[in-house]
Amino acid sequence: MKDTVSTRVKLSIFAVGLLSFTGILIETSMNVTFPTLTKELNVSLGTVQWLTTGYLLLTTIVMSTTAYILKKFDPLKIFIFAASLCLIGSIICMMAPNFPVLMAGRLLQAIATGLSTPLMFNLIFEEVPPAKLGLYTGLAGVVISLAPALGPTYGGIINRMWSWREIFVGVIPLIIVLFIIGQLSIRGKAFGTKGISFDYFSVIGLAIIFSMILFTFDQAGTHGFTSSQFLLWIVVSIVVVLIFAWYNSQSKRQLIDFSILKLPVLRLRLFSYFSLQFINIGLSFVLPIFAQTALHLNSAEAGLMLLPGSLLGAVMGPFAGYLYDKKGPTLPLVISGILITVGSGLFLIKSESLTLMSITLIYLILRIGFNFGFGTSLSDGSRQVQGAKKSDQNSLFSMMQQYAGSLGTNVLSVVISAAALTSGSNNSVVNTISGTKVDFIILTILSVLVLGSILYVHFKYQKNE
Repeated sequence: MKDTVSTRVKLSIFAVGLLSFTGILIETSMNVTFPTLTKELNVSLGTVQWLTTGYLLLTTIVMSTTAYILKKFDPLKIFIFAASLCLIGSIICMMAPNFPVLMAGRLLQAIATGLSTPLMFNLIFEEVPPAKLGLYTGLAGVVISLAPALGPTYGGIINRMWSWREIFVGVIPLIIVLFIIGQLSIRGKAFGTKGISFDYFSVIGLAIIFSMILFTFDQAGTHGFTSSQFLLWIVVSIVVVLIFAWYNSQSKRQLIDFSILKLPVLRLRLFSYFSLQFINIGLSFVLPIFAQTALHLNSAEAGLMLLPGSLLGAVMGPFAGYLYDKKGPTLPLVISGILITVGSGLFLIKSESLTLMSITLIYLILRIGFNFGFGTSLSDGSRQVQGAKKSDQNSLFSMMQQYAGSLGTNVLSVVISAAALTSGSNNSVVNTISGTKVDFIILTILSVLVLGSILYVHFKYQKNE
């Protein structure tokens, strides 16, 4: 039966997928602990936020190297290295006496997540038959989309009942179990890197570009969106991106084969994939802050309000994958585009009168839409390339998905900070409501663009398929 997936393959995907889930869960769990950490570790909120921003940035940079790493090393070796780093990082964080040690542990975990997420998709693309690709990609999408929404719930409850250190205590036994399962189930050989040398300059270039973009938006949060500092860094960032593009077109070395972006369907699916994760991670950051500041909820309540949408959305992911396998990409993607547009629009319309119940219900709509489109965008993108180029596509999508989370958190938080500069008010509630409304405008526009790209691909390229 060529369309069946063996138990061994299922266990291998399960082990790598849950390792990735663990890394992402811890990342968003820490968001609700920031007020506590500023007091216990005696650092500013701006410093503490690097636990998220720095983590996501390093994860993104590591993911940029995985097109080469997946060709160079066998899957089991990559998994053992990633699981070991995740375990060591968790122990360091659990025992951290100060912020630098905590940050070091988080960076080790960032490397682990940066390796495990592309590895999970690589196992799916290599070992799952095409007839089941949508279903398994949908399940994998659940892993990396459910964790960001469950994180605030997990972190909020643990932080309220015990302390932030128990967030790491809780995942250590899970990592050990996954290590054993992975050892027994992961197989496969690397494609090899004959004739391909690792492009260190591209890694450095991407790290500079990603850091510079985040720094540019930080200038807006500090000085305002119309400030000379922000405008200057926009120009500098554009120049650096152009220099990198020129270097990449001239270099014989290869970090990621960016030529796959010449494929129009893949390019637009990447846009949808990036935008959906920008919306997803951005909301998982903004909504708890809004709930705690404007609605005066505690950290546990702010986290729990996202739980119904997260769970129902998780159920929808595999169903969307099944629809993709049977009906093609258009139906699940159109459903996704409509629901995220409706959800974002409702957040915008209700921005000044949101309650715990309305946030929960609107977020539920938006999460269903997210899960209908997230895995499907990746599945359809992967079908645009063949052979060794699949690792390039996998690395590119994983890298941009991770950076979407970093950029989403950065941009939406900066907008709230800039709102305080614009208003000149010290009232945190008013500033948070004002900034959050602008965030919802951004997310609504982005949702409309996603829906437009889906319809464009259908009528331009896939209508007769």
